[in-house]
Amino acid sequence: MKLAQVALGVRDLGRATAFYTELLGYPPAGIFDPPGLVFFDLEGVRLLLEVGAPAALLYLQVDSVRLQVEELRGHGTSVVEEPRAIFRHADDSLGPAGTDEWMAFVRDSEGNLLGFASHEPAE
Repeated sequence: MKLAQVALGVRDLGRATAFYTELLGYPPAGIFDPPGLVFFDLEGVRLLLEVGAPAALLYLQVDSVRLQVEELRGHGTSVVEEPRAIFRHADDSLGPAGTDEWMAFVRDSEGNLLGFASHEPAE
Protein backbone atom coordinates (compact mmCIF):
# COMPACT_ATOMS: atom_id res chain seq x y z
CA MET A 1 0.00 0.00 0.00
CA LYS A 2 1.23 3.48 -0.83
CA LEU A 3 0.02 6.89 0.31
CA ALA A 4 -1.52 8.60 -2.72
CA GLN A 5 -2.90 11.93 -1.51
CA VAL A 6 -3.33 14.16 1.52
CA ALA A 7 -6.09 16.79 1.57
CA LEU A 8 -5.47 19.98 3.51
CA GLY A 9 -8.30 22.33 4.39
CA VAL A 10 -7.73 25.98 3.52
CA ARG A 11 -9.79 29.16 3.85
CA ASP A 12 -8.30 31.15 0.97
CA LEU A 13 -7.21 29.00 -1.97
CA GLY A 14 -5.13 31.72 -3.66
CA ARG A 15 -3.29 32.66 -0.48
CA ALA A 16 -2.62 28.98 0.37
CA THR A 17 -1.43 28.29 -3.18
CA ALA A 18 1.05 31.16 -2.93
CA PHE A 19 2.29 29.95 0.47
CA TYR A 20 2.89 26.36 -0.67
CA THR A 21 4.38 27.45 -4.02
CA GLU A 22 6.98 29.49 -2.15
CA LEU A 23 7.54 26.85 0.53
CA LEU A 24 7.99 23.97 -1.93
CA GLY A 25 9.83 26.02 -4.53
CA TYR A 26 7.69 24.97 -7.48
CA PRO A 27 4.19 25.63 -8.85
CA PRO A 28 1.14 23.40 -8.47
CA ALA A 29 0.87 20.33 -10.67
CA GLY A 30 -2.79 21.12 -11.30
CA ILE A 31 -5.36 23.82 -10.59
CA PHE A 32 -9.05 23.10 -11.02
CA ASP A 33 -11.05 26.20 -10.18
CA PRO A 34 -13.94 25.65 -10.20
CA PRO A 35 -14.47 23.59 -8.13
CA GLY A 36 -11.52 24.97 -6.14
CA LEU A 37 -8.81 22.31 -6.02
CA VAL A 38 -5.04 22.79 -6.17
CA PHE A 39 -2.62 19.86 -6.36
CA PHE A 40 1.10 19.76 -5.63
CA ASP A 41 3.22 16.70 -6.36
CA LEU A 42 5.35 15.76 -3.34
CA GLU A 43 7.53 13.09 -4.96
CA GLY A 44 4.56 10.99 -6.04
CA VAL A 45 2.17 11.89 -3.21
CA ARG A 46 -0.39 14.55 -4.08
CA LEU A 47 -1.02 17.42 -1.69
CA LEU A 48 -4.56 18.69 -2.28
CA LEU A 49 -5.46 22.18 -1.08
CA GLU A 50 -9.23 22.48 -0.84
CA VAL A 51 -11.58 24.96 0.79
CA GLY A 52 -13.71 23.02 3.24
CA ALA A 53 -11.50 19.93 3.48
CA PRO A 54 -10.76 18.76 7.02
CA ALA A 55 -7.63 19.87 8.83
CA ALA A 56 -4.54 17.72 8.47
CA LEU A 57 -1.13 17.80 10.11
CA LEU A 58 1.59 17.49 7.49
CA TYR A 59 5.19 16.61 8.30
CA LEU A 60 7.60 17.58 5.54
CA GLN A 61 11.11 16.13 5.32
CA VAL A 62 13.70 18.88 4.75
CA ASP A 63 17.49 18.98 4.66
CA SER A 64 17.70 21.10 7.82
CA VAL A 65 14.82 21.97 10.12
CA ARG A 66 16.83 24.83 11.61
CA LEU A 67 17.52 26.45 8.24
CA GLN A 68 13.93 25.92 7.02
CA VAL A 69 12.46 27.58 10.11
CA GLU A 70 14.82 30.55 9.87
CA GLU A 71 13.88 31.06 6.22
CA LEU A 72 10.16 30.92 7.01
CA ARG A 73 10.57 33.21 10.01
CA GLY A 74 12.21 35.72 7.66
CA HIS A 75 9.01 35.67 5.59
CA GLY A 76 6.84 36.32 8.65
CA THR A 77 5.65 32.74 9.21
CA SER A 78 4.53 32.03 12.77
CA VAL A 79 6.79 29.51 14.52
CA VAL A 80 4.81 27.40 17.00
CA GLU A 81 7.61 25.14 18.23
CA GLU A 82 11.29 25.92 17.73
CA PRO A 83 13.61 23.34 16.15
CA ARG A 84 14.86 20.66 18.52
CA ALA A 85 16.34 17.19 18.37
CA ILE A 86 13.64 14.77 19.47
CA PHE A 87 15.62 11.50 19.43
CA ARG A 88 18.72 9.72 18.13
CA HIS A 89 18.34 6.87 15.64
CA ALA A 90 20.18 3.86 17.06
CA ASP A 91 19.33 1.78 13.97
CA ASP A 92 17.77 2.26 10.53
CA SER A 93 14.20 1.33 11.51
CA LEU A 94 12.81 4.91 11.40
CA GLY A 95 15.72 6.90 9.98
CA PRO A 96 19.44 6.72 9.27
CA ALA A 97 21.33 5.13 12.17
CA GLY A 98 23.53 7.55 14.08
CA THR A 99 21.54 10.64 13.18
CA ASP A 100 19.42 12.91 15.33
CA GLU A 101 15.86 13.56 14.22
CA TRP A 102 14.98 17.25 14.40
CA MET A 103 11.46 18.69 14.35
CA ALA A 104 9.79 22.07 14.42
CA PHE A 105 6.27 23.34 13.83
CA VAL A 106 4.90 26.45 12.11
CA ARG A 107 1.49 27.76 11.03
CA ASP A 108 0.81 28.02 7.32
CA SER A 109 -1.05 30.94 5.75
CA GLU A 110 -4.37 29.30 6.66
CA GLY A 111 -3.59 28.54 10.31
CA ASN A 112 -2.82 24.84 9.74
CA LEU A 113 -0.06 23.34 11.85
CA LEU A 114 2.85 22.22 9.64
CA GLY A 115 5.71 20.06 10.90
CA PHE A 116 9.23 19.82 9.52
CA ALA A 117 11.60 16.92 10.11
CA SER A 118 15.26 16.35 9.25
CA HIS A 119 17.90 13.74 9.97
CA GLU A 120 21.15 15.44 10.94
CA PRO A 121 24.51 14.13 12.12
CA ALA A 122 24.40 13.33 15.84
CA GLU A 123 25.83 16.10 17.97
